[in-house]
Amino acid sequence: MEKISFLNPEFFWLLLLIPVAIAWLFWKRKEQSATLKISSVTGFKSSKSTLAKLKPYLNVLRLLALTSLILALARPRTVDISNQTKTTKGIDIVMAIDLSSSMLAKDLKPNRMEALKEVAANFVVGRPNDRIGIVVYAGEAYTKTPVTSDKAIVEDAIKNMAFDGVLQDGTAIGMGLTTAVNRLKDSKAKSKVIILMTDGVNNSGFIEPETASEIAKEYGIKVYTIGIGTNGMAQFPYAYAPNGKDFLYKMLPVEIDQELMKTIAKNTGGKYFRAVSNTKLEQIYSEINKLETTEIEELKYYDYDEKYRPFILLAGILLLIEIGLRNTLFKSFI
Repeated sequence: MEKISFLNPEFFWLLLLIPVAIAWLFWKRKEQSATLKISSVTGFKSSKSTLAKLKPYLNVLRLLALTSLILALARPRTVDISNQTKTTKGIDIVMAIDLSSSMLAKDLKPNRMEALKEVAANFVVGRPNDRIGIVVYAGEAYTKTPVTSDKAIVEDAIKNMAFDGVLQDGTAIGMGLTTAVNRLKDSKAKSKVIILMTDGVNNSGFIEPETASEIAKEYGIKVYTIGIGTNGMAQFPYAYAPNGKDFLYKMLPVEIDQELMKTIAKNTGGKYFRAVSNTKLEQIYSEINKLETTEIEELKYYDYDEKYRPFILLAGILLLIEIGLRNTLFKSFI
């Protein structure tokens, strides 16, 4: 249903004249008829003719015409608004995610990996105007999804992340970061960002994390680092169960190289975060979302359809009818 608005709503104040006009006509009603003084009305019919009874309704036509003119002056119209958005300063983002077996630790619920997948998917949904890619790593690294604006592909890649033995187990932070840099180094975006997540210490790969951070800095890539895991002890998988599918768990100390994560972030102009719970992990991604904003230019087009003409036409017709009746059918009663 179309919404009607009024360009000059102040003219509605003129509607206050309508009750004033009604009161004035009621007060002057006797003066509008000719009078004749006679000594007696005996012998005259006391009932009025039908035309005489209808004569006051001529004023109703005039009042309706006045009301219609006031509505026309208020300029009723409908508007159709169309939006067009244009990303003026886009951001290319790569999420480098640790998929080592320790990501199955249960200090986050139900485990670190599932908690991260949920938060990362929400982060992607909240960045509709940016291009996002996914790099996964453990003892080695590879690109799961190149940088793309197709969010459905990115969300599907996050949903299907799992510790499945495809990657050699371990934590090759330098390899994961270098692979992410490789996805962004040729990007023409105004801002290039890597979100590097790990839950351990660098113990694999042939590229040192410090070297990888220097490469990122050289290409103007900002790196936000996240250490995921509680403080103290957590339930870690240490072996497969007899069925060959499930894992056996035991309490082990949580070890995260926080100094390394801080160094990488500081060297590239980013920031280090520590996610000790599901809630904290959500807060971290929310903060990164606020820190890296994309400037959007929104253009609105207004298409107005003026509706005052029917009211002017109606007022004219009513006045013509009123004037015509006064000067023809009701002329002898005026």
